[in-house]
Amino acid sequence: MPADTASEHLDVLVVGAGISGLSAGWHLRQRCPDKTVAILEARHELGGTWSLFRYPGIRSDSDMYTFGFGFRPWPGAKAIADGDSIMRYLHDTARESGLDALIRYGHRVTGLAWSSADARWTVELERAGGERATLTAGFVVMASGYYDYAHGHDPAFPGRERFGGRIVHPQLWPQDLDWTGKRVVVIGSGATAVTLVPAMAKDATHVTMLQRSPTWILAMPGEDAFARVLGRVLPARLRHAVVRAKNVLGARLLFAACRRWPDRVGAKLLEWARRRLPPGYDVERHFRPRYRPWEQRLCIVPDGDFFTAIRSGRASVATDHVASFDETGIRLRSGEHLDADVIVTATGLELQLLSGVVPTVDGQPVELAARMPYKGIMLSDVPNLAMVFGYTNASWTLRADLVAAWVCRVVNETDRVGARWCVPRPRPGDTGTEPFVDFSSGYFQRAAARLPKQGARAPWRADQDYLLERRTIGRAPLDDGVLRFEGG
Repeated sequence: MPADTASEHLDVLVVGAGISGLSAGWHLRQRCPDKTVAILEARHELGGTWSLFRYPGIRSDSDMYTFGFGFRPWPGAKAIADGDSIMRYLHDTARESGLDALIRYGHRVTGLAWSSADARWTVELERAGGERATLTAGFVVMASGYYDYAHGHDPAFPGRERFGGRIVHPQLWPQDLDWTGKRVVVIGSGATAVTLVPAMAKDATHVTMLQRSPTWILAMPGEDAFARVLGRVLPARLRHAVVRAKNVLGARLLFAACRRWPDRVGAKLLEWARRRLPPGYDVERHFRPRYRPWEQRLCIVPDGDFFTAIRSGRASVATDHVASFDETGIRLRSGEHLDADVIVTATGLELQLLSGVVPTVDGQPVELAARMPYKGIMLSDVPNLAMVFGYTNASWTLRADLVAAWVCRVVNETDRVGARWCVPRPRPGDTGTEPFVDFSSGYFQRAAARLPKQGARAPWRADQDYLLERRTIGRAPLDDGVLRFEGG
């Protein structure tokens, strides 16, 4: 492995060895074989989210036929897979494709500085042992996700210091935590909470999910029956292609239905929940959100395990607000008290783009809130820097693969036209006024003021539509009057 010195130069640098980084690395090796490439990973192993999050029951919230890479079909039988299976898949992908040779672990990017005179980025690094280093790169792909790996959103609940048991956040799950025979309260109602409840209910005396307001929940089979049937008559790769296409279309139709007929879809989701819950359960109170379906991401529960835990009596839902913690649990605004030995604050993420690094362009800091996202990939007036941000209404990996292939096209086109860099330049009248992501989830709302602003027209906005972006990102000409190839 070459040493990271100021004299080392890479044609393309990928930051992050999670799903997005592995996808970028694979596409670069296939489509830009003459380019020198490295993948920097701040942690000790690949996997990103799937390496960091180790809480009980962690699993995919998209089906694995679309969450798996397009270039390496998901080999498992489960459509909704557990975290360990996903990690094995990622390790196998890196090993079989040779990507593991590109990854440098324990390398955290702390600075990015673009020089137009040199047509390159100077990248400042901190190694695992605290050693500082620099290298340069012609093009940088930020594939480091969208949230802060150091800590999640953990509100300062009143009286927290008085609680006599353990308080844990899922992002920093302690491996020595034992909840067997204990009373557990999980604060939150999102994907993490509905995953934790059935997983912890297997061993706990009782698990209560405490939510301020409900989330839309959809039960779906843990295994795709259609894929199982096709497996009897089609070879593996063809079966995967057919199931993947079916699931892409199904997810798109569901999203479209939620936007066009939100009341009908909401009523159907409540009806499905009612069928899985005990007779007389207050479904309206605990399962009807204040927002319409798909204004936030639907929570997927495989085989309805969340509902099964409630029906068994080992789990329950409380819809209320925290008044304060005390020595033995949580006092609610209603006056009710939830006894607890363990409290899990599944209260969300802290959103962070570009790994929290503030790039500079010719000495000037790049203020994200003052930039527009070009196709949701590059930033206005920032050369040779791409970021990977997946779909909010479909599998993250679908878009990660599209973005990776697009970056390869841009890198090759820059060479073909004899330019030194590419950069999206706003046209007269192009202004950013709309949220970076049209989603009402708390972590997006908390960070909205710090994020780029989308424009009212293409290409200054990201279409949350895989089928459309296969054309606008995958095949549309690069020369669109906005993306400029300069420095030639």
